[in-house]
Amino acid sequence: MENSGSYEKIHHKIHHRFVATILCFALIPLFVAGFGIYYQFADIYRARVLESLRTLAENRRNAIDLFLEERVSQLSALVYTQSFGQLKNEEYLNRVFTLLQARSKSYLDIGIIDHDGNHVAYVGPYQLKGLNYRNEEWFHETMLRGTYISDVFMGFRKFPHFIIAVMRREGDTSWILRVTIDTDIFDSMVKAAQVGQRGDAFVVNRQNVLQTTPRFGGELLSVAPCPSFPRFAGTQVREMELDGTKSLVALTWLKNKDWLLVIREDPPENLVPLFRARFLAMILMGAGVLVMVLGALLVSRSMIRQLEKSEREKAMLDASLVQSSKMAALGKLAAGIAHEVNNPLAVIKEKVGWIHDLLSEEDISGSENYKEFDDAVRKIDYHVDRAKKVTHRLLGFARRMEPIREQVDLNRLVSETIDFLKNEAHYRNIEIVTHLDPGLPTTISDSSQVQQVVLNILNNAIDAVGKSGTITLATRFIEEDRELAVTISDNGPGIPAELIDRIFDPFFTTKQYGMGTGLGLSISYSIVEKLGGRITVSSEPGQVTTFTIYLPQVNDLSV
Repeated sequence: MENSGSYEKIHHKIHHRFVATILCFALIPLFVAGFGIYYQFADIYRARVLESLRTLAENRRNAIDLFLEERVSQLSALVYTQSFGQLKNEEYLNRVFTLLQARSKSYLDIGIIDHDGNHVAYVGPYQLKGLNYRNEEWFHETMLRGTYISDVFMGFRKFPHFIIAVMRREGDTSWILRVTIDTDIFDSMVKAAQVGQRGDAFVVNRQNVLQTTPRFGGELLSVAPCPSFPRFAGTQVREMELDGTKSLVALTWLKNKDWLLVIREDPPENLVPLFRARFLAMILMGAGVLVMVLGALLVSRSMIRQLEKSEREKAMLDASLVQSSKMAALGKLAAGIAHEVNNPLAVIKEKVGWIHDLLSEEDISGSENYKEFDDAVRKIDYHVDRAKKVTHRLLGFARRMEPIREQVDLNRLVSETIDFLKNEAHYRNIEIVTHLDPGLPTTISDSSQVQQVVLNILNNAIDAVGKSGTITLATRFIEEDRELAVTISDNGPGIPAELIDRIFDPFFTTKQYGMGTGLGLSISYSIVEKLGGRITVSSEPGQVTTFTIYLPQVNDLSV
């Protein structure tokens, strides 16, 4: 019952370790591949999101640049096709403005300013005629550059706006055509780049002042919620904090004006498909893990059942080997008894015949004890014959143990023998190390009896080690003697020097009382001698004990 419980514990350990090993080797590649694919997909998707944001910013920048270019082109064509004298007439200027409005609804008003900065003609909703702009920044920039697009400013209107002004030199004088752009239309053009519930788009100038009203945080003409950036070429897409929230931000400078277009997107909104893919990947990975766990459990249980079956078969085989060992011992004992008994029986038989002759030749028939003498002699003769028959049967049994002759691969035989006791050694935490000569030749011998010898000595070595030790088996070919040698060494307690000469004696054992019969080594010794070989033993107490089996190398079955 104890052995059954121990084996059950071992099987449980094997089961758990096997399942853990399978899951380790199966799940690690699964997780590595899963996370690798997910992160690669995440990188690709993130790159696409950033590229999409970059494209959105560039398209919106191009649209704003085109809007401003078209307005500048319209005003330039008007200035260079009309004279100052014509345009300072407000009725004529009103017709021109009406025509402009018909083509574009982006203008709020129009005015003509002479070279001294006087507003000589005006069409629009404000009372601006007669004002002087000599001290205004936009007036000097226009006179200097010829064409000027201003930042958003308050001006005389006390309301945020920006203008486009074009100067023309006519003779000795210069004059300016100025229009005010509808900021609502311009804002709507910028806000068209807003994407999602948290998306935003706005324009700032070089001083980082808002030129349009952002969707979240900040007002027109206030400092923008983003840091200031120097002018750069192209479009930059980066991740930064705006209003304390991480955002994906695209930055691009307009071509015709020192304005920076800022487009902001909320990462979670853009990465929703990625989060869905991650969730789906986690579900699939979880399902894969569940399938692998169930598979590992089923495979492990199947292997444990096979192991239990193998151990049962091994137990039966071990029992058969033990029985064979007992029978071999009995055979040797029977042969010894038969030979020892036959000799005195022969003497007794001879003496009985002599006494019988004496009884028939001497004149003692008249003796009153004659009949008793004759009856005793006859009975002795009868029982001698009976005893001889018993010894003959014993000799017949012993002769059945004679070896057979067959091809023997000693390396394979040693390996197979180790398999018989592998589980026992594993259970006792004993390591069995082999050094088998790959060039070892075969020989002609009795494989069953050689295996019985190796098994007996290996079993003794396991018993000697007890627990947590090492047993080493090695084979080699001694070419000069034409012998095959098998050495079996263990690091058990060893054999005392005074006992080493007695270990092959029948019924001699160093094991505890009841643990051994003392016949295993004597049987092994007789078997090896019968096969034409020999066994030697050497021992260093507390260090190593080595048994060496020598078998002759025979190639001819007829020898």
